[in-house]
Order: sequence, then structure tokens, then C-alpha cells
Amino acid sequence: MPPQTVSLPPPSSRPLVKDDADAVPRIVPVHRTGRWTAAVVVLVLLALALNSVIRNDAFQWDVVLSYFATVPVLRGLWLTLWLTAVVVALGFVLGAVLAVLRLSGNPVLQAVGWGYVWLFRSTPILVQLLFWFNIGALYPQILGVSTVSLLGPVTIAVIGLTLHEAAYAAEVVRGGILSVERGQVEAAQSLGLGPWRRFRRIVLPQAMRSIVPPAGNMLIGTLKGTSIVSIIAVQDLLYSVQLVYHRTYQVIPLLLVATVWYAVVTTLLSIGQRYVERYYARGTAGAR
Repeated sequence: MPPQTVSLPPPSSRPLVKDDADAVPRIVPVHRTGRWTAAVVVLVLLALALNSVIRNDAFQWDVVLSYFATVPVLRGLWLTLWLTAVVVALGFVLGAVLAVLRLSGNPVLQAVGWGYVWLFRSTPILVQLLFWFNIGALYPQILGVSTVSLLGPVTIAVIGLTLHEAAYAAEVVRGGILSVERGQVEAAQSLGLGPWRRFRRIVLPQAMRSIVPPAGNMLIGTLKGTSIVSIIAVQDLLYSVQLVYHRTYQVIPLLLVATVWYAVVTTLLSIGQRYVERYYARGTAGAR
């Protein structure tokens, strides 16, 4: 008789005996003592710093509250917001034109776009503003009109900040356009879409995912950067509080008024930027 073989059930179907149960590894959570210790130390340091700021009489928080919503401060805040909106809007319009020049197949247009970006990114914004403020020394008249009466401090601030902003906006827009895959444009061309329709329906929606984050960062940077116009006597938020503390000699609390307002507006812009990013990131892994 041939030998008979006995087949055993697979290990997964066999009942566990005591030896097998002891062989199953147990999952033990990792003890993260260092992480929790670091968190406690950081929280304690933050609490100590916050307590020192609140309880330090030198900050004069009562003076901060008394000047926080005064007419001069609110007027300066409004001019700061207006200047930021105008500069960002005009800067991105001019920046989009410069981005198109840099992406053009015409070498002359490419050189013009590159030269503009190089020049205004190489020069400090303070130097640019002072140059425009003294433009009357080079051109006393433009089209028969005196530059002194034509270019006031606010106009000079808009021109100087816009030209500076456009150089950076051009690179942001150019980077966003280059982030769109070439195959998307070729597919739109094969469907017979015109250049403007391709840009509006195919390129721009996809490019905005790359444009919005740095554009939001530039918006916040411009909001804070407008404080530099106080050097040419534009009564923005910083200059307004400076006028007050030059009269009252309460420097620290008035600077805190400006600081808190900048922080409030920056926080609101950051929240808005997050929602705009989520809108343009729909259908992608970055949508959250």
C-alpha cells in the first residue's frame, strides 16, 4: 500500500494554542517623552513672555486703548489700506504684461522684460522712492506742467511702490504660467481654441494654484512695506502715530497701536488667502 499523507489546515485556520498566542507580537505605543517635555517648556516660556508684556507698565496699555480708534489713526489706517490695494492691483497688471514680454518669442521683448525686472529688483525701494521724490531735479516740467505740483507725496508713493511691485509680480505670474503643463495647451490647440480662450479657460485657472500663495505673501508684504512712505511724509498708519508721539512723547504705546493694527489686518488677509487657495486647489491634493 502506498503511504498515506495527512494534510494539515493552514495556520490561519488552526485554533491558537497557548504557545501560538504568546508568539503574537503586541503593539506598544511609542513613548514620546521628549516631545511632550519640549511642548511644556515652550508653553511655559510663552506664558512668561506674555505675562511680562501684559504686566509691564512701560507698555502703557491704557494709552494704547485710548489712541487705538482715534480719528488720526483710523485715517492713516485707511490710507495704508487704500495704498496697498492700489499698488497690488496696478503692480500685478503691469507684472502680467512684463511676464508676457519675458515669455515672448521676440528677443527684444524678452530683453526689455528681463531688464525691467533686473533694474527694479536690484534697487532698494527706499532709494526708488527718494529718486521719485526728487524727480523735479531732473525734469522740472512734464508736458508743460511743473512736476512739483503734478507729483505729490501720495502720487509718488503709488508710482514708486507700483513699479517696485511689478518687478516681483512679473516673476510670480511667469512662474505660474510655466507651471502649467505644455500638454494642456497643446490639447486646447487641438480642440481649436483661440489664444485668449486658451489662456482664460485652460492656462489661467491652473496657473492660479501657483500664483495665489506667493501673491498673498506679496500682498501682506506690501501692506507692511507701505510704512516706508512715511519717509516722504505720506500720512499712512505709521506716519500718523509718529505725528502723535512727536507731540505727546509716548513713543512705545503709539508704536504698539500701529503694530496691533498691522497684525489685525495681516491676520484677516491671511484668512482670506487661505480660502482663495482652497478655491483654486479644488480637485487636487492641495485642497484642504
